[in-house]
Amino acid sequence: MPTQRIRAAAAATAVLFATAACSGAGPDATAASPAPATTAASPDASPASPATSPSTSPGAPRTAGRPRTLVEGLRVPWGIAFLPDGDALVTERDTARVLRVTGDGRVTEVGTVDGVAPRGEGGLMGIAVSPRFADDHHVFVYFTARSDNRIVRYRYENDRLTDPKVIVSGIPSGTIHNGGRLAFGPDGYLYAGTGEAGRTRLSQDRDSLGGKILRMTVDGEAPPGNPFGDSLVWSYGHRNVQGLAWDESGAMYATEFGQNTWDEVNRIEPGRNYGWPEVEGVGGDERYTDPLVTWSTAEASPSGAAYAGGSLWVAALRGARLWQVPLDGGAPGRPQALLTGEYGRLRAVAATPDGTALWVGTSNHDGRGDPDRADDRILVIPLE
Repeated sequence: MPTQRIRAAAAATAVLFATAACSGAGPDATAASPAPATTAASPDASPASPATSPSTSPGAPRTAGRPRTLVEGLRVPWGIAFLPDGDALVTERDTARVLRVTGDGRVTEVGTVDGVAPRGEGGLMGIAVSPRFADDHHVFVYFTARSDNRIVRYRYENDRLTDPKVIVSGIPSGTIHNGGRLAFGPDGYLYAGTGEAGRTRLSQDRDSLGGKILRMTVDGEAPPGNPFGDSLVWSYGHRNVQGLAWDESGAMYATEFGQNTWDEVNRIEPGRNYGWPEVEGVGGDERYTDPLVTWSTAEASPSGAAYAGGSLWVAALRGARLWQVPLDGGAPGRPQALLTGEYGRLRAVAATPDGTALWVGTSNHDGRGDPDRADDRILVIPLE
């Protein structure tokens, strides 16, 4: 089957919004890229002022206020997951530490995850708190071990992580494309975004856990409703998924790093094939599901994602900005680029439990950024 490298065709992108992808060397490499497409391109919001809403209607999405720095001096904060009391657990990719961060910026180390083997883009990555935390005290982490990526369940009490149990192993690992995001869906099941570890054939292989979105119980088993029987695979044909989010209707969205042309936001449906490596961007091929939004090179490398205030919020690494994608019944409005170049590479974004603010983590100590003395940091952005 011939590979379809979808470049720039106005007819194919008329319903999308062109802005950025990563190069083939990894999700934020600096290789030369094609010029950004101009069809329906979204202008950057002024870095000196809050974002403006794409609509003034009564149901308009909320806008982002000015950020404040909550925490400084972190080392590649990768995942942010809120506890029921509003504090958050934060992972550091290369140190393997898990930190508890309060709303007033106090930081407590609550554990170091055993078995983490940081290399390249791998290390301690995603974290998720059980929706039944008050009863089970479960916390889940995704990390790179010596031979694979795996998901481990911990018990979290008295500010300590205890009783580790591997619930999924054998997720392909490499120096690039390890995926790593964990999140609980509105159905109460745990989802994981994985990468193809630089081995593109894995994305189309439904027997591999690489290049997939996985859905599982808290014991790592396939729950009822998974599209391929007792397989954890929920969707496939992905390159490297690092952002997962759901809107108020329960629709699921995922960010995905492209190669040389298009980064993506996809609306995820069970059993669908999202095309990699046969398609990058819009393929117009009925065998593959086209993305909801694309960005051309240099303005994205989309990592973490969160839904709040009527918009999907996407943290961009190479693009060094926060994208706001308004959603109206699942249909995307014009994306707005916020904080462009102000804080460097952005990796993590999470909505507070009350939906009134975003926590955003920088990623300037990851080997590709240009850290200053305060990096890495967590920002708090109010939604107004």
